[in-house]
Amino acid sequence: MTMTEARDCPTILAQTATAVGPLLRSRVCRLPERIRHVCGLHFGWWTEHGTARDAPETRKLLRPALTLLACQAVGGPARAAHPAAVAVELIHNAGLLHDDIIDQDPLRRGRPALWATQGVPAAILAGDALFFAAVQALVGAPGADVSVPVLLDTVQVLIEGEYRDVLLETGADREHEALQVAAGKTAVLLACACELGAAAGGADPERVRHLRAFGHHLGIAFQCADDLLGIWGDPGTTGKPARSDLRHRKVSLPVAAAMAQDSPPARHLRELYRARTPLGDDDCARAADLIEQTGAREATERRALDHVADALRHLDRADPSPVPAAELSSLAHLVVHRDR
Repeated sequence: MTMTEARDCPTILAQTATAVGPLLRSRVCRLPERIRHVCGLHFGWWTEHGTARDAPETRKLLRPALTLLACQAVGGPARAAHPAAVAVELIHNAGLLHDDIIDQDPLRRGRPALWATQGVPAAILAGDALFFAAVQALVGAPGADVSVPVLLDTVQVLIEGEYRDVLLETGADREHEALQVAAGKTAVLLACACELGAAAGGADPERVRHLRAFGHHLGIAFQCADDLLGIWGDPGTTGKPARSDLRHRKVSLPVAAAMAQDSPPARHLRELYRARTPLGDDDCARAADLIEQTGAREATERRALDHVADALRHLDRADPSPVPAAELSSLAHLVVHRDR
């Protein structure tokens, strides 16, 4: 059926889940039995005893949605981008598994993180398995000679971004380093999702370049919003512990923006981060207040909106079909106005 009107964001994401969800599960179910089991626990598909869960899907599948829409934006059928959509979602989840271990976050999507219930080795190996499953999802698909190298390059940048994030936790206060982390950990995968989708749709290199840039800027905006939620978000909607970023002294974008200043609140924040004692609830509340006093919360919100505007300029330059363009625009605005 040809779409004549743009869908709203909930419909886009729900229909993406309907199209991509079974393909994602099919790919994971091809893994060897034991590792397939722990991967399924991470996705919430079954219990520890292998019983199917009745719980509703909690993943929003933003990256696969961008992949399918980028394909449609250049005139391709969404099904042509199904392998790429599966691949980017597998990469995303592999990164989440490893990220939870590094950050020692006990919750993921409101459930115990895999490492917290099955142990660190199981979570590491499950993440490794998903990385390779993502490559397998592209091998044999049309255009694999182009898409597989793009995906592999993306994973290398993700790994570098994750390591930069670890180094930032030592107390570095340079804002540009935090932006490099955002580019490496988040923006590169959204850029890859859009690039692979456009390529699957048969776009010429210039249109692919602009859609990749759309994804890159959207990724920076996403990380800005995510870092704000990491400090001021409601755990009931984020599914993560309150102010866990502050508790772990993570130098997220708002923190880096605050620390870059030479003001009493910025100096007090740096002192809190340099203290050897663990940060308790009162310390975290104080840190959040200090960040607000520096204006870094508002500055991060503005940065997110600026990157959305840059993303939409690149989208326009890609000369997209009207309906997919409107839907990509809606998702771009959702990124900075989401509840998780």
